[in-house]
Amino acid sequence: MRRGFYVFALAAALAVAGWPERAYADGFFSPWVGSNFANEPGDGRGSFGFTAGSLGRGLVAVGGEFDFGYSPNFFGASSLFGNNNVLSAMGNVIVGVPFGGRRGLGIRPYVTGGIGLIRSVVKGPANILDVQNNDPGFNLGFGVMGFLSDHVGVRGDLRFMRTFSTDDTTPNPLDFNLSTFDFWRGSVGIVLR
Repeated sequence: MRRGFYVFALAAALAVAGWPERAYADGFFSPWVGSNFANEPGDGRGSFGFTAGSLGRGLVAVGGEFDFGYSPNFFGASSLFGNNNVLSAMGNVIVGVPFGGRRGLGIRPYVTGGIGLIRSVVKGPANILDVQNNDPGFNLGFGVMGFLSDHVGVRGDLRFMRTFSTDDTTPNPLDFNLSTFDFWRGSVGIVLR
């Protein structure tokens, strides 16, 4: 439990450290909905969350962002997995290229990546096979923000998420271990700046 907190604190500190100065920053907030795929149990499972950050000025804008995602029933709604979910909290560096200026109509493709926490919870029937992992992880992704006005636009995003953990133990059929857990997440949302 403490290790997860330390990873989360480190990710938040890195996101803040990469935040550009206020006078030169273009801040944004983007609530989103998405879907997980490329991890068989989580395929097609919905997710939601928000991303908030800031990009500096220039031909190639660099900044920081914080991404929070929650996926209820990630492993499916079944009697075996019971109540389950996956939560991710990542502090990222974001690099974007603004086309069309910083106000009014414009488009901004970007790449992003960083580290943080991937928390997975599985509550088995009668709480017999409960598993809770707080693992350090990373994410890499890309997307585009398209602005329709000075302050409102849409954002599409694709990210790969993976834990850093490895499983060095002998497999146990009764142990549901999420080591080297990974998945892709596609999302779309509004973006406010």
